[in-house]
Amino acid sequence: MPATSQSYPSRRRRTYGLLAAAAGLATAGALVAALPAGAQDAEHGKPLPSRYQDVQLLSFNDLHGNLEPPAGSSGRVTEIQHDGTTKTIDAGGVEYLATHLRQAREGKKYSITAAGGDMVGASPLISGLFHDEPTIEALNKLDLDVTSVGNHEFDEGAKELARLQNGGCHPTDGCYTDEGFAGADFPYLAANVLDDKSGKPILKPYWVWKKKDVRIGFIGVTLEDTPGVVSAEGVKGLKFKDEVETINKYAKVLQRQGVQSIVALIHEGGLPASTAYNYDCDSPGAGDGISGPIVDIAKNITPSVDALVTGHTHAAYACTVNDPSGKPRTVTSAASFGRLYTDTTLTYDRFTGDIARTAVKSANHVVTRTVPKAPDMTELISKWNTLAAPIGNRAIGYISADIPNSGTESPMGDLIADAQLAYGKQLDPETDLALMNPGGVRAGLTYAAKGTEGDGVVTYAEGFTVQPFSNTVNLQDFTGAQLIQILKEQVSGSNAAAPKILLPSAGLTYTLDMTKTGADRVVADSVKLNGAAIDPAATYRVATNSFLAGGGDGIPTLGQGTNDLVGIDDLAALEQYLKANSSATSPIAPPAANRITIVK
Repeated sequence: MPATSQSYPSRRRRTYGLLAAAAGLATAGALVAALPAGAQDAEHGKPLPSRYQDVQLLSFNDLHGNLEPPAGSSGRVTEIQHDGTTKTIDAGGVEYLATHLRQAREGKKYSITAAGGDMVGASPLISGLFHDEPTIEALNKLDLDVTSVGNHEFDEGAKELARLQNGGCHPTDGCYTDEGFAGADFPYLAANVLDDKSGKPILKPYWVWKKKDVRIGFIGVTLEDTPGVVSAEGVKGLKFKDEVETINKYAKVLQRQGVQSIVALIHEGGLPASTAYNYDCDSPGAGDGISGPIVDIAKNITPSVDALVTGHTHAAYACTVNDPSGKPRTVTSAASFGRLYTDTTLTYDRFTGDIARTAVKSANHVVTRTVPKAPDMTELISKWNTLAAPIGNRAIGYISADIPNSGTESPMGDLIADAQLAYGKQLDPETDLALMNPGGVRAGLTYAAKGTEGDGVVTYAEGFTVQPFSNTVNLQDFTGAQLIQILKEQVSGSNAAAPKILLPSAGLTYTLDMTKTGADRVVADSVKLNGAAIDPAATYRVATNSFLAGGGDGIPTLGQGTNDLVGIDDLAALEQYLKANSSATSPIAPPAANRITIVK
């Protein structure tokens, strides 16, 4: 770094020291406390700033391209009221998020806006149809300063992520507008994502925010297990390093550059004891207030990091977790889909260049829909909706009632599995069953019309919201023993603490005994296909999406199938199934979701 970029803080400290000596005081801190208002810098004849400067840090995470207000429960938050009761509040939508952030910044000369990853990916049609260019445009208008990558930033691979950062038209679909695509005005940070060949981060590992003599460094990482939750193609040629090791490494790099104030943007999270956004997780008896992977990460990150902005779990919290020295440190997450933002005050000490950790204050705020809409966001949404409408408004099927995406075995997941089984039988009549991963089901289908299509009509846009990943439907052969092992892996190994229960197609039934642990939760002799026990030595033809076919969701046996056959896009398979099995006069009913018997 050039000497001039390091000289200012040292000159300031030297000036404080000279003035302190002249005043007969032991420290520059004592000098600042003793100086009268309007005191002059002896070296430059300028007014001395206050030693301490409050810096506003606004943050959010897991937007997932939700430009329009999310529907249903995805667009609400729970609030604990003063009398202890709770109420739900409609929240989210970038028209409102922009207004809230802009109002929060008013009168704040020192303000930073940062994010914790998953800004794009698994997005609604308005963004996902255009490879999330609309969301990047919206984030530019929100004046986002910096974000970490999340696992969903890799849904379309590293090259596409680089395009979102740097701009340029899509290599296959081309330009969507005459203006082209300029890319993100803010840096994506990927400190722990390395190119397999060069061993270097694929994007910037850190970034330093500067305003006058205040400097704050940001390090961005995603969860080390990103390859376990993203398709193999999306992370091809990449290595994902340990979060703690990486953050500690770059904290030292920043300190060597004279940056003492550091914030970590981590796309990994935890779960608080309450789903209410304003739950006091630091109340007496709450312990760490949150559980999950972020707790161990927070406890081991070097004390030189002053605050952690997290994500991934879509939970809301503003807690403290003790660092390795035993001192509390703020750890925040603002739920998901733009329903909340976090406002954190970082008190910067100009003398040390560090954050006064005991003064850090943080709270989550609801992105209510009672404020005026930001006109520039309304214009942006209108532009992209106009382009999406001819595709999104097309009817692809009919339903007789809501098909929810809720519960251990969701009706929506079962419907998708049935659709993939039906398509699999078209490809190969010997196809026996289908399995669907719960994380690939992003929403349910609602009976009530969202537009002018009419009640019970399923539009392409609604289907896209349910299945936005553009996975293919793949066929593979497994032995019966492998099939039982697959079911065991969904509740054991890396999935022991948080099971990833696969959704089965009609005909596959079994029992999960959740009073037991690990693989023993699967009652082996209960696994049946069309009423017949699974034969460990027999071969079964199984349909899955391409994510699972690569061993995704911590189920490695799914990546060991043979006789692979790759089919069409999974959403196209759902559309095909709805058209074949429903009509305006004979809509499809929600599956009963009774294929898995759960013992608790």
